Amino acid sequence: MRTPIIAGNWKLNKSPKETQEFVDAIAGKLPAASKVETVIAAPAVDLPALVAFAKNSELKTAAENCYFEDEGAFTGETSPKVLSEMGVDYVVIGHSERRGYFHETDEDINKKAKAIFRNNMTPIICCGETLEQREAGEAEGWIAGQIKAALDGLSAEQVASLVIAYEPIWAIGTGKTATADQAEEMCAHIRKTVASLYNEATAANVRIQYGGSVKPANVKEIMSKEDIDGGLIGGAALVPESFLELANYQD
Repeated sequence: MRTPIIAGNWKLNKSPKETQEFVDAIAGKLPAASKVETVIAAPAVDLPALVAFAKNSELKTAAENCYFEDEGAFTGETSPKVLSEMGVDYVVIGHSERRGYFHETDEDINKKAKAIFRNNMTPIICCGETLEQREAGEAEGWIAGQIKAALDGLSAEQVASLVIAYEPIWAIGTGKTATADQAEEMCAHIRKTVASLYNEATAANVRIQYGGSVKPANVKEIMSKEDIDGGLIGGAALVPESFLELANYQD
């Protein structure tokens, strides 16, 4: 049985002070981790405040990115080794904004996944297609290629433990949302892709999130689908009350 995972991705938002205000507002109101796992991915400068709070709560923490080397002459990058020592649980990699704005490649994302596992954290690996690719009938092939490249060289055990986030680029921050059926169709395709690369048991264990304008109004319908195990949520996760509604969608 896969534990649902609701993760907020703050992107380039919130200061350490605002982070503290957020965690104060959600304190004691999150579901038990055995029921729904909750995660906040925050900018690196906010992680100390977030990690300190998480030690005494049900919340898990995530970095929004990291480099694939632990140390060295890589000005401005974030070390996965340091994130691990801080107590961070997850690292989001391969987000379409990283791929688009910063030209990250599938090879980069694969290296990062290996570095994250090497440092005893768990990757949340993002994938997604553009509207043009979807309309051209290329979405499934594109997504399968992203998954295959991202997982290259990872063991079945590692893959079974990680999280894949399907985020159609055309539905991120646009107000457009794939229908629950469209999201389920692609998440099922991702699971089949993992099965073809590894085995049915690995595919049955990997958790797959949907991301793309998920909000309290549609989270229950999305989470009712068989192959959707959670959400990677942007704007709706910036407000404590909204994040709590998402986290407690089962109530």
